[in-house]
Amino acid sequence: MSTPARRPTRQRVAVAEALSRSQAFESAQELHTRLSSAGERVGLATVYRALQAMADDGDVDVVRTDEGESLYRRCSTGHHHHLVCRECGRAVEVEGPTVERWADRVSAEHGFTQVEHTLEIFGRCADCSRG
Repeated sequence: MSTPARRPTRQRVAVAEALSRSQAFESAQELHTRLSSAGERVGLATVYRALQAMADDGDVDVVRTDEGESLYRRCSTGHHHHLVCRECGRAVEVEGPTVERWADRVSAEHGFTQVEHTLEIFGRCADCSRG
């Protein structure tokens, strides 16, 4: 049984549009601040709910910082990984065929099936490294 489609509320559309204007991963608080500064009347709890719904639907990617905070970014479809700048939050989508082969091999060696994985590499982008 499939999950019914979610009704696109005004707030969810505002969150989606704000995410599409950024190349960086952002926290719900950062996104809420940006929306508020642009005159959007969206509560912080609503931003959290919209982001969670979008993540559940596969519309956004989520990474966790070392402190456990969730960061969100609108991404392309298909399986990919990220290089994420610790300074500015800029993210680059990358494919990792070697990672895919390793994950398949290790999973099979241990009898695991229906395996999923995520990989985020954190560092400093070229622009932040220069400054």
